[in-house]
Amino acid sequence: MDGYEICARALIRKEGKVLVCRFKGRSFYFFPGGHVEFSEKAEDALKRELKEELDLEIEKMEYMGTVENIYEEDGDKHHEINLIFSVGVRGKVTDKSMEDDLEFFFLDETDLFKEKILPLAMRDSAIQWLKDGKVFWASQE
Repeated sequence: MDGYEICARALIRKEGKVLVCRFKGRSFYFFPGGHVEFSEKAEDALKRELKEELDLEIEKMEYMGTVENIYEEDGDKHHEINLIFSVGVRGKVTDKSMEDDLEFFFLDETDLFKEKILPLAMRDSAIQWLKDGKVFWASQE
């Protein structure tokens, strides 16, 4: 089914590394988070998703930017708006997934450009944000 989606994504850093995830069996990564439900605030969606996926509680978050992504997957067309936040969490950050279909990994910040983190415009914008801290807007088709 074709449709519009709003997603909230987290950039979580730990000792020079960034937390990413992927669906088991897939060859690409994405930043943790997920879909914003109807009438849910993006910040609340991100809190909910990180609790469900990693049992993490957000301590602070800073808006980084937005990435529009238009793509097709399994015959369905998607048009998503990704709101990306730099996130600090309470307690220890681990890569232990709470969901059977997701795997989490820590990647070196300096190597992010080598990895297939989708959408690529989000990866590239996040890398630039790590350098200059400037809010961004990017689009990818």
